[in-house]
Amino acid sequence: MKWRIASVAFLLGSLSTGLSWLTLQPVLIQLLDVARRLAAPGSPEAEALARVRGFLPFALGLDLLVLTVLVYIVLDLTVGRPLRATELAVEQLGRLELDLPPVSQGGPLLSRIQSALNRMAEALRREQALTRSQLAELRQANARLARAQMELVSSERLATVGKLAAGVAHEVGNPLAGILGYLSLARMRAPTPELKEYLERIDHEVHRIDGIIRGLLDLGRPKPATLAPVDVSQVVETCVKLVRAGPELSQVQVDFALEPGLLARADAGPLSQIVINLLLNAAQAMGGQGGARVSTRREGGEVRLEVQDTGPGIPPEVMPRLFEPFFTTKEGKGTGLGLAVSLHLAQSMGGRLTAENVSGGGARFCLHLVAM
Repeated sequence: MKWRIASVAFLLGSLSTGLSWLTLQPVLIQLLDVARRLAAPGSPEAEALARVRGFLPFALGLDLLVLTVLVYIVLDLTVGRPLRATELAVEQLGRLELDLPPVSQGGPLLSRIQSALNRMAEALRREQALTRSQLAELRQANARLARAQMELVSSERLATVGKLAAGVAHEVGNPLAGILGYLSLARMRAPTPELKEYLERIDHEVHRIDGIIRGLLDLGRPKPATLAPVDVSQVVETCVKLVRAGPELSQVQVDFALEPGLLARADAGPLSQIVINLLLNAAQAMGGQGGARVSTRREGGEVRLEVQDTGPGIPPEVMPRLFEPFFTTKEGKGTGLGLAVSLHLAQSMGGRLTAENVSGGGARFCLHLVAM
């Protein structure tokens, strides 16, 4: 850019000097010719005239240099600097750097170009802000769709298990009741302690099978919930009193943060079953030792019930399958139906059940119900 301005300045200086010389040349030649005639040869006037004639090329060169420098300064201030600022602004726009420098003086045309670039940068900033907000909304919508898909898949699995359970569970339950009765009689008449121990083990496993069948029946033929205003905090206190007597929570410190008089549209029986199941799961996740916190509060039009433990939390690979029927991490000690049944009961009351990990460690299960 500077070399181009210098070339244009030299060209303009040369043209100006040439035009000046062509304009003044006839007058100068006449004056010099008259002075040469009047001056005697060898006189001081003749010598001065000779020096003047020799100085003319140097004066023309000096005139050319001065004009070139002046033209260069004028062009650089009025054209070069604004063009360089405009070029820098275009490069910044190409890199999507939208904080452009202020408009510099460079004539009406360049000022309009720079103003247009600034307006373009401002429009791009607005479009970027709009795009970011739309991307955030799309991420939220995608997360909601993913949760809805997971809930739909879980509901379909529960429905499939329910259809299977409706045809099988009742027929299997009746023979199991007979087996349990005969085992009770056999234990009373066992001749040796070793045989009695074997029968007790069989009885334990049959009871486990019976629990699975009952869970299947709860999924396959759920009882219609009788929804009414229920004091959630009171139900929680009752459930904690019940499970504290068992061995699972004997060494677990349970803390409360209950909002009194909090009414939800629910059924006390299924709600109690959900709370007890969440408390037992928390105790088992902590290995029977640790702390659990049960809290209730109102959030908008919902009642939020939280059960939080200080256990190891839910592994990432387990989280997507947490509410699947028959999925368990208890290595033969659970049926894998507790959370599935709890989710089904929550949905039957018009609520939802979610799970998440706590940043400081542990897991948190949240039951959302419609507030009254």
